[in-house]
Formats: sequence, structure tokens, C-alpha cells
Amino acid sequence: MLMVDAHLDLAMNALVWNRDLKLSAHETRELESGMTEKGRAVGTVGLPDLHRGQIGLCCATVLGRVNPRSTAALDFRTHEIAFAHCQGELALYGELQRQGLLRVIRTRQDLDDHLTQWPADGDDTTNPDRPIGIILLMEGADPIVEPGQAEQWWNGGLRMVGLAHYGPSAYAFGTDSAGPLTQKGRELCAEMDRLGMILDASHLTDESFNDALDRFQGPVMASHSNSRALVPGDRQVSDEMLRRLIERDAVIGAVADAWMLRPGWIRGETLPGDLTIDAIADHIDHVCQLAGDATHAAIGSDLDGGYGTEQTPGDLDTIADLRKLTGILEQRGYAHDDIALVMHGNWVRFFREHLPA
Repeated sequence: MLMVDAHLDLAMNALVWNRDLKLSAHETRELESGMTEKGRAVGTVGLPDLHRGQIGLCCATVLGRVNPRSTAALDFRTHEIAFAHCQGELALYGELQRQGLLRVIRTRQDLDDHLTQWPADGDDTTNPDRPIGIILLMEGADPIVEPGQAEQWWNGGLRMVGLAHYGPSAYAFGTDSAGPLTQKGRELCAEMDRLGMILDASHLTDESFNDALDRFQGPVMASHSNSRALVPGDRQVSDEMLRRLIERDAVIGAVADAWMLRPGWIRGETLPGDLTIDAIADHIDHVCQLAGDATHAAIGSDLDGGYGTEQTPGDLDTIADLRKLTGILEQRGYAHDDIALVMHGNWVRFFREHLPA
């Protein structure tokens, strides 16, 4: 079965971690053997792994934050530097497209053309010549130097924007901070409405989330968000937030990051142990139960988002193992058609409706 993953930091892994996306996760682990930095030698994502998992379409991020006092690799001193870094990420995607490895999806027609090579119920995991489709998602809006520059990003292929990542951005407040949209955030929402961009509500804290949904009139999604009812914390979304997303016909992608799957998980300390991919299904099921059907739950794994198998379910070796969700959901009584919605159908419907004609 075709699978769609709504959140993968492919360019970050290439440009920040110096990983060759053409290699499998196991090959990259060998190259990183002996490295002790968190997430090294335990990665889960390479283009061959996407093929093995039949992940023919994903949302690929561009990511750069502005924080002059931070030394983290994702933090830059100015918006101009973050802009330049993320333009480099666009250039990487463009080069991999030139080589036939990726296909940047900009329009509905692009999506439909791409899916002719990736049929919904196809079972070919051995064809490496099909490109992986990517729809470009900005995680944290700091690389947009000012709201009026959003059109330049749109013309470059960007279709989704999350207003903040960790901490505050110039536009909104993200995880581990608090506050509503800034004035620039309100202006950016208006510009995104004008362009037809999609708002990714992931990472927004409650005040910014509600402010954004009050002001933004266009399509909304949560590319990678788990349920706060199952795992407390402001990185997750509350049932009230989920209801607002469902009312806007949003799709919510379940995350494979272990600390977002089980309460009490401490990053860098807790070991995978008996945590399994069933925990991802718990968050998918919670959305389905809250909505009353399976039309809003999907996958947004965020795998290799600064971590690896040290911070994933113990039965997840590479991203291809997300295929196990089909059997898990079947065991829980989900019908084939509903499983297909979760694995690919909801995201395909959402993007077919909201990408430009």
C-alpha cells in the first residue's frame, strides 16, 4: 500500500548533518560509526528506505531558525542568513529532482501525474527509478525575512508554512514558549491567504494556535502532531485544538518520536524498551475516535528530525517499518478503506483539494 509521510527533514539531514540521501539508513550508519553526537549512527531515513516502505510522497522541510544567542546548527544570527541557508535546501531538492530522484509537487496536476507511478495499492518495492514526490514545507517561518517575501518562496515551490518551531519566531510562539501571533505573524497569515498557502499548525503553542486559526482563512493541517490527551505537554495538541482542526477539515500526522508517544519519556535517558509502533497507532486512533471517522488521521513521522532509533519505538529500524501500521490497525478492527485513508488517502485528498490548479 502507498504511504504518505507529511514531515521529513530531508534537506536538514543533508546540509546540516552532511548525509547522502541516496544512501540507505544502514549505509549512513556505517559511515557515522563511532560518532557520539545524538542521532548519529542510528538514522532511519534514506531514499532507498522510502522506496522499501512505498513512501512515494512526503512533505519535505526547509528549516532554519533565528536565534543570535544559540550555537545550535539550526539557529542563525539573522533572518538573511536563515533565508540563504534555506534557499540552499531548495537548491538541494532541485538538484535531486534534476537527477530524477525526487519530484517537487507544486500543483494538483503534478500530484496526479506523480501518483500514476505510485498506485495506491501497488506492491512494487523494487523499482528505484520512480522519483519520490515531495511537497515543500517550511518548519518555522524565520527564513521568510518579511511577510511580503512569502511570494518569492511560493514561486520557488513552497506550499506550506509553520509559523514557529521551538521557541519564539518573528511570527509566532512555538514549543516551550507562550504568546499570540506577532504583528508580523498576522501580516504573514494575510499574505499566505492571498497566495493560497497552507498553514501547518504543528509546534504552535495554544495562544498562537488559536490566534492563527482565528485569523487565517485558508487550509490548515498539522503535519506532525500527537495528542496531549495521551502525552501531556505543549508540543502535543489538546482535544480542543484537535476539534478546531477537524472543524477546518484538517489532517493530523502522527509522529514517531518516542517522547511524544509515551508519558514520562526522557530524551537521552529512556531507552526504547517495550515501546512499539502500536503507540503511534494509539495517537492515530485517538484522532479517529474524536472525529468519529478515519478522515483526519494520517502519518507525519518526523523521523531523523534530530534523533534516530535511540528515540523511536523498539520495533522501528528504518522508516520502511511504518508499514507495520497497516497490520496494527487491521488488528484493531479498522477496515481496509479506513486504513488506506490513514496511510495515504487523507493526505492525497487534502493536497488534491488545496494545491493550486
